[in-house]
Amino acid sequence: MSGVRHPLLSIAPGKLRPTQMTVGKAEVAEKRTQWEKLGKKKRKEMLAEHWFPGVLGPKNQVYIVDHHHLGLALLEEKVKEVSVMIQRDFSWLEPAVFWKTMEFNRWAHPYNEQGVREQYDAIPVKLIDMRDDPFRTLAARVRNAGGYSKDATPYSEFLWADFYRRHMKLKDGHLMPKVMKDAMLYAHSHDTAYLPGWSGVIVQ
Repeated sequence: MSGVRHPLLSIAPGKLRPTQMTVGKAEVAEKRTQWEKLGKKKRKEMLAEHWFPGVLGPKNQVYIVDHHHLGLALLEEKVKEVSVMIQRDFSWLEPAVFWKTMEFNRWAHPYNEQGVREQYDAIPVKLIDMRDDPFRTLAARVRNAGGYSKDATPYSEFLWADFYRRHMKLKDGHLMPKVMKDAMLYAHSHDTAYLPGWSGVIVQ
């Protein structure tokens, strides 16, 4: 059963189950802004071309394993359906075994906005209930600014977020220009050489 690859499913964003506890809410807002700028045709094309990788879990619930920010943005924009490509069928597993299997496959990230591990049942059941992690937003913005390379390592931006959480402070979660400048310096320092996508030291 578990080796079968399933076709695309059409499902309402509100029914998608997350596999992580947090997102960068500023990133979600940016994706909403991008969506709002698209015309009707472009929106239709985007939805047709984009699919969410997913896993079937207990009670045939659909869990997405990537693109949580986009999923939440489309939910908030009241998009009726999105496409999900089911990677594996784990619907026959008991919940405890399901979550252990998901984490073993690096398809689950049970860490909260302080970077602290929690029990699997603390992972929200709806995208709308994911909490904000401003350091996740900072990590994404550093990557977009060329601070490090996009990496195939699952949850790589969470690893960067955890580094920044330990070394920096954010006032009320705001990413001021000095914060970005300091974060970029860290990104090109030896301190972050162990992180995925590190692109080397820049000599001043």
